[in-house]
Amino acid sequence: MIDGGEAIRKLALNVVRYTGLAPLAKPFVGGIGAILMLHRVTATPEKPDSVNRHLNIAPEFLDAVIADMTVNGYTFVTLDEAIERIRAGGKGGQFAAVTADDAYRDNMTEALPVLEKHGAPITIYVAPGLINGAADLWWEVVEDIVSARNRLVLTTPNGPVTIDCSTPGKKIQAFARLHDHLTMEVREEDQRAVLRELARSNGIELGARQSLLMNWDEIRAMAGHPLVTIGAHTINHRNLKRLSEADARHEVDEVRRILQAELGEAPRHFAYPYGYASAVGDREVGFARDAGYASAVTTRHGVLRAKHAGFLHALPRISVNGRYQSVAHIRT
Repeated sequence: MIDGGEAIRKLALNVVRYTGLAPLAKPFVGGIGAILMLHRVTATPEKPDSVNRHLNIAPEFLDAVIADMTVNGYTFVTLDEAIERIRAGGKGGQFAAVTADDAYRDNMTEALPVLEKHGAPITIYVAPGLINGAADLWWEVVEDIVSARNRLVLTTPNGPVTIDCSTPGKKIQAFARLHDHLTMEVREEDQRAVLRELARSNGIELGARQSLLMNWDEIRAMAGHPLVTIGAHTINHRNLKRLSEADARHEVDEVRRILQAELGEAPRHFAYPYGYASAVGDREVGFARDAGYASAVTTRHGVLRAKHAGFLHALPRISVNGRYQSVAHIRT
C-alpha cells in the first residue's frame, strides 16, 4: 500500500531522475561522499506490507545500489577511512560508507554476502539492551499489537481511548497513534512498562521479536569479520534528548564499556537512536564528543561535505528506504 505522500515523493524523484535534471543537480547535491543507513536487509520480510517496511530492503536492492554507486565513481570505505577523507576535504574521490542500526540478524545472513561480493565495509550500531532483552524493538511489538486487533484501548492521562484497527488504513493510523504515545506522551523511562502492559492486555508476546536481532555470539563473530565494524547505539535505544543529562550521558558513556567487555574492544563510532532533531541537539552531540567517539551519525538526510570535518559528531546519512527500492531514488 502506498499512501498519498509516498506516491508524491516517488513521482517527484522520478521526475528529477528521468527528465535529465539529476546530472545538473549533482554538483549541488553530490558532496564528497555519503553514509548509507540500513536497518533490515531480507528477501523474505514477515509482513511485506508492514507499516515498518521503510526499515527493510531486499538484498538484491542493496546489491544494485552498491553496484550503481561503484559504476558512478564511489569507493566504499570503512567509517574510519570516511572520517579521514572528510578531514582531507574529499581528496581521493567520492566515497561511501555503509551503516546499519540495531543489529538485525539479517545483516549477517543476507546483507553480509552482498557486502562481501563488493568488498564493501559496514558499521553495525548495537544497543546492548536490545540484545540482552532489557529493551524492546517497540516498533515491531506495536505492529504486532495493531495487526492482531480490530480494536484496542489505550490508557492516556486523559482517560482510556478506543482505537479502531479494523481496516488496513485504520491500522496505519493506529500504529501512528501508538508511536506518538510511546515516543512523545510517555516518559522515556516509562516506555517499556507502558509497552509491556499494551502487549499483555492485547495478548502479544513481548519477546517474540527478539529473534530478529543477532545474539552476542553472532555479534562477536561479525566483529571479527574484516568488513565489519561494531559501533554503539546507546545502551537501551533511548531518545537522549528526552533524558536528564546524567541519564543521557550514562547511555552514551556506559555503552562503550559494555561493548568493550563483550567484544574486547571499545567502539569508535556512535549512532543516535532515532537521530532526528527532537532526539539529537547540541547537548547530545557534546555527549558523544566527550565520550571519545571518533564520529556520531544522525538520521538527518544529506550527503557529506568538506564542512562536516567540523561536525564529525553530527553527520547526516542517506536512508536506503524500503519504500523506495529503486536505484533512481538513491541517485537523487
